[in-house]
Amino acid sequence: MSYPGYPPTGYPPFPGYPPAGQESSFPAPGQYPYPSGFPPMGGNAYPPAPSGSYPGAGGYPAPGGYSAAGGYPVTPHPGGAPAYPGGQGFGAPPGGAGFSGYPQPPAQSYGGGPAQVPVPGGFPGGQVPSQYPGGQAPYPSQINTESFSSYPAFSPASLDYSSDPAMMTQGTQGTIRPASNFDAIRDAEILRKAMKGFGTDEQAIVDVVSSRSNDQRQQIKAAFKTMYGKDLIKDLKSELSGNMEELILALFMPSTYYDAWSLRKAMQGAGTQERVLIEILCTRTNQEIRDIVRCYQSEFGRDLEKDIKSDTSGHFERLLVSMCQGNRDESQSVNHQMAQDDAQRLYQAGEGKLGTDESCFNMILATRSFPQLKATMEAYSRMANRDLLSSVSREFSGYVESGLKTILQCALNRPAFFAERLYCSMKGTGTDDSTLVRIVVTRSEIDLVQIKQMFTQMYQKTLSTMIASDTSGDYRKLLLAIVGQ
Repeated sequence: MSYPGYPPTGYPPFPGYPPAGQESSFPAPGQYPYPSGFPPMGGNAYPPAPSGSYPGAGGYPAPGGYSAAGGYPVTPHPGGAPAYPGGQGFGAPPGGAGFSGYPQPPAQSYGGGPAQVPVPGGFPGGQVPSQYPGGQAPYPSQINTESFSSYPAFSPASLDYSSDPAMMTQGTQGTIRPASNFDAIRDAEILRKAMKGFGTDEQAIVDVVSSRSNDQRQQIKAAFKTMYGKDLIKDLKSELSGNMEELILALFMPSTYYDAWSLRKAMQGAGTQERVLIEILCTRTNQEIRDIVRCYQSEFGRDLEKDIKSDTSGHFERLLVSMCQGNRDESQSVNHQMAQDDAQRLYQAGEGKLGTDESCFNMILATRSFPQLKATMEAYSRMANRDLLSSVSREFSGYVESGLKTILQCALNRPAFFAERLYCSMKGTGTDDSTLVRIVVTRSEIDLVQIKQMFTQMYQKTLSTMIASDTSGDYRKLLLAIVGQ
């Protein structure tokens, strides 16, 4: 079979999502100690997929690729906040010979349960530091959420993948894992010493922050306040600036709060940063989305679904409302007859008729599991002699097209999706630092190992090499410490 308009034949097979042990949790209401004035979290433009030839897998002929999506309207920057250098429109990835295969990590069940069940306060497996009575340290409840800049418009090009749906059962791995022999009091002392007196020992901060998990960072924050009566985040903000400050603050946000905070900022002020909504709501697991919805309500006193409805409209609004329900089927089994039936329904709702039945696309893409969607895309290609991503490009436009494509791209190869976004953030003149920070931080404990591997295979250079050439100073040191060599 062939696919028009896109040279490569797909990225190598890759595991499904969510990985076991990564289900999200967040502390109870009023437990997020974040002062006002966080740096703006910018968006990331999505580059054209790389040229070259990639071998197919799973017994299917190598596809020809997908056509690039068209442009999208640019979102204005509220309050006149400046965009990051480089702006929108990064160069296309370099061409080159295809890669021949992708090493698979050990198999594990798609959507498997966590190895440790988080408890309130952010301590995994019910383990709490002995120095805090009741196992939970105090957090201030007031959060000031003002002055955040907008994100560039979301304008992805299609990804093309080819692999067996069974590969979705493979596991993923982050570059950061909980430190052994962790001592929150000792780390709090190290950070206090690094910020005391004249100057700041940034290397000491890098060494601690880059080698602790998010849960452990929350414990360090609590220990710092208990020991010194001061807020660690405020002290760090007074000692750091620019990209280093933004990266540190992102690392110290609880992961669920970080997503909820990003969504709130995307809909606050003039304009809406639609592609931030797409990136978060279309890529998270059911449990992560449900946690985000509850955190959004408890920390900002607002209903996420109502805010989405007030800031978006039409079929894009309906897609996002569907996503924020967190009700996608997450089973790992694939019903091939259903895949054939869904492929037929999607064809009849789009290419096979005059006009488009958008509700049919929304229903299937919002409810089917990612392995099921992958099988549906393969059935669609065999039946229609056209890939589903290019059909979505032909039938839809604007942000709803971007949202539908994001779902399909993540069903095919999630690490390749984020690898290409990272490449985009550093390609061309300037660096989209907010995109770089957001992806590195949010994927550091989930699948950054696989993202690095995909990055190398797609662009013939390592992620750390590109980060080293596009950043500098302590900011570069901390990024490289998180990403690893």
